[in-house]
Amino acid sequence: MALLEMRDVSVTYRTGGLDVPAVRGVTLSVDSGETLGIAGESGCGKSTLTSTVLRMQPKSATVTGEVLVDGKDVTTMTWGKVRALRWAQASMVFQGAMHALNPVQKIGVQIAEPILLHDKKATHASADKRVGELLEMVGLPARRADAYPHQLSGGQKQRVMIAMALACGPQLVVADEPTTALDVMVQAQVLDLMASLVKDLGLAMVLISHDLSVLSSACDRIAVMYAGQIVEEGPATQVFDSPAHPYSGALAGAFPRIGDARFRYAPSGLPGDPPFPGEVPDGCSFHPRCPRAIDRCRAEEPALLQLTRPGADRRAACHLAEVRA
Repeated sequence: MALLEMRDVSVTYRTGGLDVPAVRGVTLSVDSGETLGIAGESGCGKSTLTSTVLRMQPKSATVTGEVLVDGKDVTTMTWGKVRALRWAQASMVFQGAMHALNPVQKIGVQIAEPILLHDKKATHASADKRVGELLEMVGLPARRADAYPHQLSGGQKQRVMIAMALACGPQLVVADEPTTALDVMVQAQVLDLMASLVKDLGLAMVLISHDLSVLSSACDRIAVMYAGQIVEEGPATQVFDSPAHPYSGALAGAFPRIGDARFRYAPSGLPGDPPFPGEVPDGCSFHPRCPRAIDRCRAEEPALLQLTRPGADRRAACHLAEVRA
């Protein structure tokens, strides 16, 4: 059984008297020891989808489908069980550490808080010891527990967020664009750290990013989202090196590889923006921006089907992809 399994998950927001679909029928799974990357531009539904894992969506949202964490459906849990799930079984690393950390509390106090809340046997002394171990685990000296967030660099604050997410020994960690605000060198360090934690601790991790090149190097599999749906899913290197969906190809082309002749004289770009939720066009939602669109794309929505390419273990939602009937 997968540690995280999403079955036909849809999320709609009630706004302006209308139900606006932000996520539409997503099915995904993640096993222990595996990292799943979710890619897509802003507004494609990545964060909304993963918010359902910890039931963090606002009251205006309606979730249908099943979100199973270790076999238990989060969408039907009582609030008491959801509270027990958060931090202890599943946790989240947010995008902006400075916005997630309390600027007037020492980081040691903030890391210790979930430990004291969830472990009834924990004392302040044992929590402080655990904080030191967690900081060492993420590459910071234990003495930094006495620092305030403003005394740490961006990369160090992100490491603190990772330590906090691991405080109660969760099985699943969701990381929502954890390296977006960091420079390239620190980004690589944080991603290496997260990969080693998945391997050493046997975690399942969901890593969200708009950067397909980052996900291809840090993840086992990638799911590409567009207009609230999965348009391609499969092994990370396959999705990045030989994308089957035109949108995946545009994302990969936006991050050229140095020394690769394919990018030397033909830099790629993608005009326009994803459709606003509630204004998704008929047919394939990507067809207004797709250079390969045909009449069928404008009239018929493609299903997410298994590819027939040799050696390809993935799915794509494109009429022009070679898929099994």
